[in-house]
Amino acid sequence: MNEYFTARESCPCCKSTDSTTLYEVGYTESPMKEYLDSFYSPQGGVEYEYLEGSYYTLNICNNCGLIYQKEIPGDFLALRLYDKWIDPAKVFERNKDYDVRYFIRRAHEIVEVIQHFSTIPSRLAFLDFGMGLGHWCRLAQGFGCDVYGTELSQARIEYAKASGIKVISWEEIPNYRFDFVNTEQVFEHLSEPMETLVHLKRALKPGGMIKISVPNGWDIKRRLKTEDWTAPKGSRNSLNPVAPLEHINCFNHDVIVKMASRVELKLAVFPFRLIKTGFAVSLKDSVKAIAKSYYDFLTRKRSTYLFFRNPA
Repeated sequence: MNEYFTARESCPCCKSTDSTTLYEVGYTESPMKEYLDSFYSPQGGVEYEYLEGSYYTLNICNNCGLIYQKEIPGDFLALRLYDKWIDPAKVFERNKDYDVRYFIRRAHEIVEVIQHFSTIPSRLAFLDFGMGLGHWCRLAQGFGCDVYGTELSQARIEYAKASGIKVISWEEIPNYRFDFVNTEQVFEHLSEPMETLVHLKRALKPGGMIKISVPNGWDIKRRLKTEDWTAPKGSRNSLNPVAPLEHINCFNHDVIVKMASRVELKLAVFPFRLIKTGFAVSLKDSVKAIAKSYYDFLTRKRSTYLFFRNPA
């Protein structure tokens, strides 16, 4: 391990030191180097001088089942990764390419959350933890909610502020009380997911909710056996849930529920509702949305798109 990495000697969810190594390869070795080149070159590019002598090592916790990368980027390398290897200018440019379906899905989720609380939107305070470019924040603002956001990347923070989003720091979070905390594709990136969940819970109102949505790693052991780092995201053999350097935690349904239960958060099951055709842009989209909603309902016990309630 080199100076730009930090070793996690215990599970970041349950702190158990009982783990087994599932996979290991050097960052500058094949097939990892080819993957890094193909993945980051279109976004900004890899600086291999920061990776020399370090290994991509996947461990599985024998206590709680979390799969996690043992060696993770330290603070300097993490900032380098998210602000240089992933060029903010290119991210902002891709921001222009989102079609209406992207926003429809997020708007529908926000409507479901607002309806859950059975009150007018202006009485609800929301936090988007890891807001990215602030799309979710701006949609929730549009419905009338009081919305705040947090983000690591300074470039994204400035972009969000320029869009009228109220940005708060990690340290300020416990000073607020939120009805809902949104974490969309965030917990897989965190060096200390359990500590983060404890921190966010402190800012939840009694009866408030937090959403945890992460890539689903329920069959990642099978996918690792194929070792197909070229498999497209979303495909059967995709290794995206354990993406090197970024997705440093790989969750399945049971691991998330166990993590939440340790801080006394209760799994909240939304009643199944058919998605109204008014949220779709065509009949075909409407049918697909209804089918997906029904499928998600049937497979909810395997899902990694989960809501938890603070009973305190």
